[in-house]
Amino acid sequence: MAGQSKALSPWGSALAGATGAVLANAAVYPLDMVKTRLQVQVKEKTSELEPTLANMQHYTSTLDAISKIIDDDGVSGLYRGIQGSLIGVASTNFAYFYWYSIVRSLYLTSQKLPKPPGTAIELSLGAFAGALAQVFTIPVAVITTRQQTQSKNDKKGLIETGRDVINSEDGWSGLWRGLKASLVLVVNPAITYGAYQRLRESLFKGRTNLRPWEAFMLGAMSKMLATIATQPMIVAKVGLQSQPPPTRKGKPFKSFVEVMRYIIENEGVLSLFKGIGPQILKGLLVQGLLMMTKERMELLFVLLFAYLRQLKAERFQQVAKLTVEKAQGAADAAAEKAKNVVPLTTTN
Repeated sequence: MAGQSKALSPWGSALAGATGAVLANAAVYPLDMVKTRLQVQVKEKTSELEPTLANMQHYTSTLDAISKIIDDDGVSGLYRGIQGSLIGVASTNFAYFYWYSIVRSLYLTSQKLPKPPGTAIELSLGAFAGALAQVFTIPVAVITTRQQTQSKNDKKGLIETGRDVINSEDGWSGLWRGLKASLVLVVNPAITYGAYQRLRESLFKGRTNLRPWEAFMLGAMSKMLATIATQPMIVAKVGLQSQPPPTRKGKPFKSFVEVMRYIIENEGVLSLFKGIGPQILKGLLVQGLLMMTKERMELLFVLLFAYLRQLKAERFQQVAKLTVEKAQGAADAAAEKAKNVVPLTTTN
């Protein structure tokens, strides 16, 4: 991942990554909405399903969720909260790729004999960059999760939903609800990008740029591995950031461990993997599209920055040329004036 962006600064790499992430997530956003709805459902021991919100429908599958959401809210219902989601995606990925580029470059320059970092180091660098990104961007994720799980009669915008979170018993800290789970989940992008880097160096050793389908394949494979490994934590994080089930009478969960225990007690261990179908499908598509578009975006930005540098150099040359011409003209004018000056004579 980093190898192909050597010609880009951390800002350029971050911008390319954020652009690719926004395009990829916008394309598959309905899957994000569906997987969130599936993950917040909690089935009580009485076998009666108690959704997170009292009047939220029960969904039995991905297709059933899509059908019922469209029936209730129309096609636009599949895109509820997309504005906040894309803001979060852009900021998170910009921060991630920026810090990843910096920490990876620092690591490489610190080595006496420059060589690609091993898998463990690659994962550590990705986790560190992911942790920094999460601290600054999790408030948007909290607001987006709340929007996605709002009932039909309780739709609110990004700002209003954020205000509701702040006005809850958690106060401003509510915007960072699930931060601990998110910090643990930095292993997800770490596994994803670490696996991507390893697979790339193994399958396409020595290649500077990948074809779109090659980048898509590597991105999809690496994301699938990461999603399966971290799905229980993803479900727990969604439970933390959404409104609590009605049986808790408004009492929010205090930790992701509490969420996981609640789910296991009411639904069993396998329910920690609920929503994994759309989660994996979304991950495959997003990561594949992200890596494919990021590869293209990096090439575009390299060409763009090179073009801008060329324009800057040409502009500098033009300014320098004009300055020289003006100086030469002034010198010629002064010399001509000096020739035309009649010497003064004095009479004794």
